[in-house]
Amino acid sequence: MCGIFGISGHKEAARLTYLGLYALQHRGEESAGIFTYNGKKVRYHKGMGLVGDVFDEKVIHSLRGSLAIGHVRYSTTGSSHVSNIQPFLVNHMRGHIAIAHNGNLTNILWLRRAMEEKGSVFQTSMDSEIIAHLLARANEKDYKENVVWALSHLEGAYSLVLMMNDVLIGARDPHGWRPLCLGKVDGAYVLASETCALDLIRAEYVREIEPGEIVFITKDGIRSLKPFPKTRQAMCIFEYIYFARPDSNIFGKNVYLTRRRLGANLARECPAECRSGKCDLVMPIPDSGNYAALGFAKASKIPYEVGLIRNHYIGRTFIQPSQYLRDFSVKVKLNPIKDVLKGKRIVVVEDSIVRGTTSKSRVKALREAGAKEIHMRISCPPIKFPCYYGIDFPSKKELIASNRSVFQIKDFIGLDSLGYLSLDGMLKAMLLPKNSFCTACFNGDYPVKPPAKFAKNLLER
Repeated sequence: MCGIFGISGHKEAARLTYLGLYALQHRGEESAGIFTYNGKKVRYHKGMGLVGDVFDEKVIHSLRGSLAIGHVRYSTTGSSHVSNIQPFLVNHMRGHIAIAHNGNLTNILWLRRAMEEKGSVFQTSMDSEIIAHLLARANEKDYKENVVWALSHLEGAYSLVLMMNDVLIGARDPHGWRPLCLGKVDGAYVLASETCALDLIRAEYVREIEPGEIVFITKDGIRSLKPFPKTRQAMCIFEYIYFARPDSNIFGKNVYLTRRRLGANLARECPAECRSGKCDLVMPIPDSGNYAALGFAKASKIPYEVGLIRNHYIGRTFIQPSQYLRDFSVKVKLNPIKDVLKGKRIVVVEDSIVRGTTSKSRVKALREAGAKEIHMRISCPPIKFPCYYGIDFPSKKELIASNRSVFQIKDFIGLDSLGYLSLDGMLKAMLLPKNSFCTACFNGDYPVKPPAKFAKNLLER
């Protein structure tokens, strides 16, 4: 997952991009970058770390121009390294191209080998650089046709914000895996991964960029093309379960309301019965489990309590780039409230279990805080299959549910009981048609055939 942002026609383009990236920080914590253009010169600044650490007032002031794009990175192709920071810039005979990319391309190995055989030299191990090479190679009469030609070679997931000379371009792949929305502020058009970025800069939400759509934004306005054949929609359902901010609208529907519906359906399918009757309280794993827990508590008529307090100066555990950092973050991120938990039979609502190690550490902490019984309920089905479209669980060996039963997972984590929401229950909670979503990580139904051997560091081998 990554966060992307672009704005065209605003005198404070860099500042608004900084704020937009700040709102999208939850989508990537490894690096951040902003590129601007003032009609003559491209300026940029990027670095490893959080948005607030990479940029300061002096840097923002130096990034002059009314056109800007930005990116916060969570690495899914290419390691967490300074050479892989986005946006990515190339200069060629027709000017400059800067790219901010969210998603994973599935045909990257074939494309890169074909380009290298024709003399291309690559500077990074990201799939995003391949897009830049295709755009530079395109030789159509019109720049819009060049973009269509380049994107027609891509397979897999991409939401893109491009800066080609003085044109801002937004695009989504024909399946629509990753989100991208359009807004407007002070007469300037804005592109962003989530509507929470529009809210922070007080931009008006206009609409979603549709699957397979390309929008071209210039000083003369906006033009839309839909050049690709219609295909199966495959919007990432994990956006609703975990990634997106609850105050965002994703694919046109609110995340908070959807998570509450997930929790309510979970309570109906997997009621938590303790050994001696009804449980004492329902509590979430903050923050992504908060709203499913609200739905669960209301539907089950069990009191909702906050049993863990989050240290908000610690980033999102799941998107830490290594297991060591994930384990460390678990210890300092959440602290149990012993007076709430002591002697209680509790229902813990979590959004998902990926590797299982984080959940095991949290349950141990709850036991040490005095919880008498711990019954965990998960607001999605077991994650059994790798994702090739932009989530960092690329191999079955990293997914605990791919090789263990629910009973075995319960024992590994140290629970009294464990229950998952069914696939049908999850889809019924969505505010969009069931066939709109990609559910490959749950059932192995891949909308685009995955590569035979895919790994995050595929292009580094």
